[in-house]
Amino acid sequence: MTTPTTPMSDLRWLLTRLVEEVPGMRSVAVVSADGLPLLSSQPDAAARSGYAGPYGATADLATVVSGLGSLTRGAAQLMEGGEVRQTLVAMDDGSLVVMSISDGSLLGVYAAPDADISMVTYHMARFVGRAGHLLTPQLRAELRAGTAPGQAAR
Repeated sequence: MTTPTTPMSDLRWLLTRLVEEVPGMRSVAVVSADGLPLLSSQPDAAARSGYAGPYGATADLATVVSGLGSLTRGAAQLMEGGEVRQTLVAMDDGSLVVMSISDGSLLGVYAAPDADISMVTYHMARFVGRAGHLLTPQLRAELRAGTAPGQAAR
């Protein structure tokens, strides 16, 4: 007999799968359209002791993802470029990829410099396609209420 799933457990399962399937992810955050952190995971936090960077996924990464989302949406409006689907920031010591989810939420991934960005973006797009229908207003409210800073998806 199988245990019935809920949209929240399905979303957490999708995020856990994303993190487990893609090597090199430092942190992952799902941020609401209004900039609030909804869900996060830090797959290799223990391996990065002493690492300086946005590895507090529910705080630092969510803030950066929200800001980048606002900035790129503003740029797209100014340039009449339509909807922003993806933003990539390539840095010496890692990459930040932000993708839009259908409800206006954002998925942000901070990846190690040796991560395969094509693999990262492929799996992010799969997550976005699957998670979009799960992020109902009710689930977003539940996630806002239940995700304390530092709480991980798994």
